[in-house]
Amino acid sequence: MDTVKVNQPLLKAVALGQIEQVRQLLNDGCDVFVEDEAGRSPLMIAIQNNDLPLVKELLAFGADVNQRDNTQLTPFICAAANGFDEIVSEILRSGRADLASVNRFGGTALLPSSEKGYLRTVQLCLTAGVPVNHVNRLGWSALLEATILGNGGFLYQDVIRELIQHQADVNQVDDTGRDTVDYVKEADNEQLLAIVEREEVEDLLFHEVRTRIRKDELIQALNRLEDQDQTDLAVLYYLGYTYQRLKDYPTAISYYEKGWQQDNQFAFYVGNSYRMMGEIDQALQVYDQAIKTDTSFFYRYHKSNFLRELGRHEEAVKMMDNLLEDYPDRVDFYFHKANSLRSLNRHQEAAEAMEQAIQLNPENPLFSEHLAQSLQLVKN
Repeated sequence: MDTVKVNQPLLKAVALGQIEQVRQLLNDGCDVFVEDEAGRSPLMIAIQNNDLPLVKELLAFGADVNQRDNTQLTPFICAAANGFDEIVSEILRSGRADLASVNRFGGTALLPSSEKGYLRTVQLCLTAGVPVNHVNRLGWSALLEATILGNGGFLYQDVIRELIQHQADVNQVDDTGRDTVDYVKEADNEQLLAIVEREEVEDLLFHEVRTRIRKDELIQALNRLEDQDQTDLAVLYYLGYTYQRLKDYPTAISYYEKGWQQDNQFAFYVGNSYRMMGEIDQALQVYDQAIKTDTSFFYRYHKSNFLRELGRHEEAVKMMDNLLEDYPDRVDFYFHKANSLRSLNRHQEAAEAMEQAIQLNPENPLFSEHLAQSLQLVKN
């Protein structure tokens, strides 16, 4: 008997967010562990739709937060990689998450959330005990990812503070032999250097605000912030972030946009707010606007991340090609390009991208494995 077909009504009801129908089907004996053609469980589908009520319902019926899809992704890591902190919190509360589990790139839930600046998710993972110094198969820890793939602005400083406070190793080196301190010095970011070298003298106001936000005392944080000088960029950032946490996205955006008039890092916060609202086109437009004035990799890279999350791999490949013109030695860019090409069934091109990565870093077995997989797919 084809269990997928038998349980098709459950998968469809989950995809449509029909919680009453899902509850009835599960009570009638439908399999909560069933998978679709992509290996996605009902829980994975609900998480990808950021459907918190449905996630709670599926967890109540014993859904497996560690069940892997065809790409070896688990619901727990998927939620963290998307910054769905309420779902992450619910999964952690269930006590079922394998905190040391990794995705196909060897990253725990902490690595993609640190890379993408999902501060609340980072805090939840660290508090739960996700290993802080785990290194993925690209040779990076969460701290290295936040440092290398972040922009060193207010949000990434907060992510890095959290990692440092949880004993992240600043001397851990990657495949190039560089550590976090080396990368921060290359970026010439004095404030971030003080954080990673544990020499920061924190402003008392912002220390209090960060503490209150970490404790979910969001209204108290706002009470401290709203009387401050609102031309101060740090004040604008924390006002925006606090309202974002309260899901008052229009107010968050209004503060972030004030900051954007003076500092391009705020475009990232505006874009993230639109993303959380489900305003996808608006979020992408913000990235495009920021790219026009920011010559670094940052907005192009994070736009490519966003496009991959949306399944828009053709556009993601174009963005990676654009990046590789400026950064031809970045093996991670070739790797991400290859993964999008595989999603498009362009396996010969994916193999060629992995060959480029191997030329740059022949010692990393991850690239050889992915090359072999792509070549096998070409034969098939």
